[in-house]
Amino acid sequence: MIAAPGLVIATAGHVDHGKSTLVRALTGTDPDRLAEERRRGLTLDLGFAWTTAPGGRALAFVDVPGHHRYLATTFAGIATAPAVLLVVSAEEGWRRQTEEHLVALDAFGVCTGLLVVTRADLADPAPALAKAVERACGTGLAGAPAVAVSARTGEGLDLLLGELDALAADRPSPDPAAPVRLWLDRSFTMAGVGTVVTGTLAAGTLAEGDTLHLAPAGRTVQVRGLHSLGHAVPRVTGPARVAVNLRRIAADQVGRGDALLTPGRWWTTDRVDVRYEPTGGTDDGGRPPRLPAEPLVHCGTAATSARLRPLGRDAARLTLRTPLPLHVGDRLLLRDPGSRLLVGATVLDPEPPPLTGRGAAAIRARRLADIAEPTDPAVRLATAGLGERGRLAAQGYAVEAGGERWLFDRGHAERLGATLAAVVREHAEAHPADPGLPLAQARRLLALPPDTAWDGLAAASGVDLILRDERLYRADEADRLPAAVAAGLTGLLDDLRSAPFQAPTRRRLDELGLTAEALTLLVRRGALERVGAVYLPAGSVVRAARELAGLPQPFTVGEAARALAISRRVAIPLLETLDETGHTHRRPDGRRFLTDGG
Repeated sequence: MIAAPGLVIATAGHVDHGKSTLVRALTGTDPDRLAEERRRGLTLDLGFAWTTAPGGRALAFVDVPGHHRYLATTFAGIATAPAVLLVVSAEEGWRRQTEEHLVALDAFGVCTGLLVVTRADLADPAPALAKAVERACGTGLAGAPAVAVSARTGEGLDLLLGELDALAADRPSPDPAAPVRLWLDRSFTMAGVGTVVTGTLAAGTLAEGDTLHLAPAGRTVQVRGLHSLGHAVPRVTGPARVAVNLRRIAADQVGRGDALLTPGRWWTTDRVDVRYEPTGGTDDGGRPPRLPAEPLVHCGTAATSARLRPLGRDAARLTLRTPLPLHVGDRLLLRDPGSRLLVGATVLDPEPPPLTGRGAAAIRARRLADIAEPTDPAVRLATAGLGERGRLAAQGYAVEAGGERWLFDRGHAERLGATLAAVVREHAEAHPADPGLPLAQARRLLALPPDTAWDGLAAASGVDLILRDERLYRADEADRLPAAVAAGLTGLLDDLRSAPFQAPTRRRLDELGLTAEALTLLVRRGALERVGAVYLPAGSVVRAARELAGLPQPFTVGEAARALAISRRVAIPLLETLDETGHTHRRPDGRRFLTDGG
């Protein structure tokens, strides 16, 4: 059996408004699994239950505490759920905790759900329904269907199930190939099985045998087995509730707030720049209220303290006590535990630059204000100049897979291109016999990573330079030899017409104007080949092997020199080169013979 995508729904709402009772009525399972919860009639921890919608889709419920003392647990339940039932009692109506939960839902970006008024048999549900619809306006739940039910009599439950079925059918399916980030909400040990963790898989696919990264611990773990909705399955695709049996890790080494990640696809960070998002936590002027210097930060099932540094009107830098695996665009909830103030925030940069120097914070604030779409890498590249494709992808930026490793900001690339064109020109003027600027030297001069590909910079900058033999040339120099070098080569080849293996002396090379730079260029262009300390026309080594094949085998150095009409000055390095290239083999007595490859 493979778990098919359905819908995961969290409950939300004020304490004692009937959330657990409603889940029990819909599923036949009591989500209050702790003895103390049943004794006190109060939800203290997350509860889980599931059922099947009329259309056959699986509906999994995450029931959360309603009491304000358990807000961290509540947020762990609603932050990872794709949908929500916002519950209001017909008897008590809209309450403070209802409002807090709605603000939190909006902060986390939950915009799929239903407004449910419970206990419709005990009071007229109409006022509570009207208030819930009114308060949802301006949030992600604006326009959500509103249903009145009674868990005791069953009134409205069929209608509610139908609405949930429609909700599951209408919600777009998340990408099954998306990188997995499974925020964990439970960890326990099962006899004969080992460590089991549970969580809500929002997107992506988990399969038996998968290797995952455990954050923030940094450990690698492997999936031994999977369960979803009470069944063992070989793979699970989100959205789904899932239990994961992990190999070689104890239950006390993993727990709520940790996350299982697709390796290399998430960025675990302790410093992040964020923008406050409009929620029910704004003041009358539309500005976010003043947060404390050390707010609590909620993301997924994790909660950590942080130091906050304001950056302009609506942005801040958070330094997290516990690192979190994040993407740009992730939604966070910032909480003041003293005042119960809640403010939503969106991650703008999970790897922000240091704020050093006078005015750095103001400059950074302006950069952040320019970000219209967090996943667009343009502003990030404008700040850094360039970025590594894999790193940007791990941080959630919309970059295509494959292609050059380094991506350039166009303005930065154009500035680099202009600088590079000037440097290439200066190099050519200083080295007329070998005008090409080595690419490695260009990278150093421009402070580029050593593996920066030329094609990426050239495409981004539009610079009119040509890469040849790992050197950069002006376009008019790439395919021709400098005039003096070409003339020297012509003279050298003329000298060798009658004695093709008699390499010129250093004195003759100087007379021809062939400097060390010129000779290096000619070797690189394939006009000459270097044989030890002497230079011969390209292909001379292979031609020499053919000539020596006519000698009785084996032969001496002197015999080879006479056959090729050369002195020992040339014969010795030529024969050593033939040895190195496998054309000849030298015997202990100093004689040589041609190998089969010769």
